[in-house]
Amino acid sequence: MAKRTRGEDAPETDRLEGFAHPRETTRLVGQDAALERVSHAIRGGRPAQAWLITGPPGVGKATLAYRMARYLLTFGATDRGPADLSVPSADAVRVAAGSHPGLLVLRRGLNPDTGKLMNVLSVDVVRRLAGFFGMTSGAGGWRVAIVDSADDMNDNAANALLKMLEEPPSRAMVIVLSNLPGRLLPTIRSRVITVRAQALTDAEMKAFAADPVVAPLLDLGSKAGELIKAVAGAPGRLAERDAWAAAIDQATRFLEAAANPDRGRAARVALSQGTTGARGKFSETLDALTSLLHERARAAVSRGENQRAKGASQAIALVEETKELTTTNVNPQLLTAALLRDLAPLLR
Repeated sequence: MAKRTRGEDAPETDRLEGFAHPRETTRLVGQDAALERVSHAIRGGRPAQAWLITGPPGVGKATLAYRMARYLLTFGATDRGPADLSVPSADAVRVAAGSHPGLLVLRRGLNPDTGKLMNVLSVDVVRRLAGFFGMTSGAGGWRVAIVDSADDMNDNAANALLKMLEEPPSRAMVIVLSNLPGRLLPTIRSRVITVRAQALTDAEMKAFAADPVVAPLLDLGSKAGELIKAVAGAPGRLAERDAWAAAIDQATRFLEAAANPDRGRAARVALSQGTTGARGKFSETLDALTSLLHERARAAVSRGENQRAKGASQAIALVEETKELTTTNVNPQLLTAALLRDLAPLLR
């Protein structure tokens, strides 16, 4: 009997408790520029067959991808639908249910031997693209595949995706999502059109949090302003604010240890990270560290402290380099020790 590799058999790790999944979400917040770009291409009749949507976690990359998919599967690459790529609710039902025959979503699957969620998006999962694109086109004459996310691919999976991008079938689109596009193979990046989903502005975040549908779910209370500032323009993080708060606390300890001449303190912080799990909480800590460093840089610029601002900017670059390493099987303790060592001269 063949082993199961189907990604849809796995838990949806991007589903937030109490909130609609991105495939069920018809509202896209704060991504007008990205939406306008893909809308112009799709409704113009000759869209690129491969797109890479990048940006920080929680800003709406998957929501944009499903919006593109719904439109193509309903109207095709035509201007018969509206410029915001919305579709009638009746046409969105099958995508929301995950049952549309013209849509394939590739994500980490279950290990066929253990039944547990795999740490990587495997080559077996990515190879399903060949069979999918060989099928008869769905409604609208198009087939769409969403890779969520490319950050989870191992080397073999990346090469399998590259092969598909080198020989794209007609009337088909692959939408690749990534928080860390710099880690992707250069040959993959050269074959896709990149669209960046930006962090939302404070005004957009406040409007999102005050929405009559969203507000009761978030239940931010009197700490709304503080929480909105803390999540750095990512609506998804508001829904996961406890986990984000923990990441901010850990990132603050990173900054304090890097700025402290006591080398023992840095060692203790590094050892507290554990030896595994670079893809999970450790990655969230690095995202939080980037957010804190951006705040540090902005504050320094506002005070005219150019050297301090430069140090914060260089520190952000170091953290981004470390983020790319978290997608490999690297010990978080070693990553932390090296990062704190390199941050020290920039933050003291």
